[in-house]
Amino acid sequence: MLGYGFSRVRNGTLNVHAVTCLPAVTGAWQVPGGGAFWSYGGTLYKLDKRLIDGTPMRRPDVRVMDMSRIGAALTGHLTGDRSELQNGPPVMALLIQNTNPMVVAPNSALVAQGFAREDLFTVVHEQFMTDTALMADIVLPATMFVEHDDLYTAGGHGHLQVGMRLIDPPGECRSNHDVINALGQRLGVGDKPGFDLTAREMLDQTLIASGYPDLESFEAQRWVDCTPTSDEGRFGSGFATPDKKFHFAPDWSTVGIDDPSLPRLPDHWDIIAPRDATHPFKLIAPPARQFLNSSFSDVGASRVREGTPKLLIHPNTAAAQGIAEGDLVTVGNAQGSITLTAGLRDGMNPALLVAEGLWRNGDFPEGLGINTLVSDFSPAPAGGAVFHDTAVWLCPQPRL
Repeated sequence: MLGYGFSRVRNGTLNVHAVTCLPAVTGAWQVPGGGAFWSYGGTLYKLDKRLIDGTPMRRPDVRVMDMSRIGAALTGHLTGDRSELQNGPPVMALLIQNTNPMVVAPNSALVAQGFAREDLFTVVHEQFMTDTALMADIVLPATMFVEHDDLYTAGGHGHLQVGMRLIDPPGECRSNHDVINALGQRLGVGDKPGFDLTAREMLDQTLIASGYPDLESFEAQRWVDCTPTSDEGRFGSGFATPDKKFHFAPDWSTVGIDDPSLPRLPDHWDIIAPRDATHPFKLIAPPARQFLNSSFSDVGASRVREGTPKLLIHPNTAAAQGIAEGDLVTVGNAQGSITLTAGLRDGMNPALLVAEGLWRNGDFPEGLGINTLVSDFSPAPAGGAVFHDTAVWLCPQPRL
């Protein structure tokens, strides 16, 4: 079982591929319960999302940017790094739904610089007054999951589910669907497919187009189990490649950039952030027990249980640095530094530091959180954030 964090390093794609090669070498795919599993994701459900994501209306001349490099996208015309702008004009307006880039995006200092632009018009559609909402020109109130109709896939199980609205939204809260539809009407595309549908109608048509029962049937049976049979799950009839064979030498161009430095066969791709004399530690930033993502950092009970932003350190490492449990420590690199409370934990690699949870920026003395230290490097072949591939230095703060 591979976790998501395993892929969130510079060579994460290569790592995942190498691990999936192991059961192919050993023949474990032939054994029930054998093999390797990362996520069902969107591939298992085979949903026809053309109404939902507007695929038929996409224009190839419109830029698509990497959300994990939003700092570069918003500041490229100022810094000279126009890579994310693709040599086009600057980004002048944003509509943000379902994310909190001021906290979750890498290279937080650059992200904050971008959002602070006086000439950037920002609209945030949110449930909480997040750090990103605080930077907005207009904040639109959003519904929560019990206040709108929706369709739910999963990564760890194979059940496709519908979740219908249970209560009316308070005040002027609107769902993503209602906001996008209203914008479509005002922008003159209200007659295009999907913009004239209610959420229920869109769900119903999407399910039918995908070969599933209609929405009424779904509501009656609550879910459809899409879990593959044992034979399908073990690729009994072949793998999902044109020749049905497992490829130890993949064609990386089918998923992104075929960088010539990518190993042709499973191997370590040595592009990770190196530890050195100046940055002797590696830092990872996994979720805290109470903070699955930044949404939960606004929940009072979760904040009480977590206490304060902590940096977990091996006791031997702490002793060598003169750090005791509860001391304030600063961790940093060329991108910046932040201050946290030390927590000593056995069972860790002594060269590893762990900062759990995405706290609000105001919870740190510097006014920016842990992703200040995370690079916005976009690795081949398909990009993505490198949240667990950060080299840092560590020093204690003077005790009062």
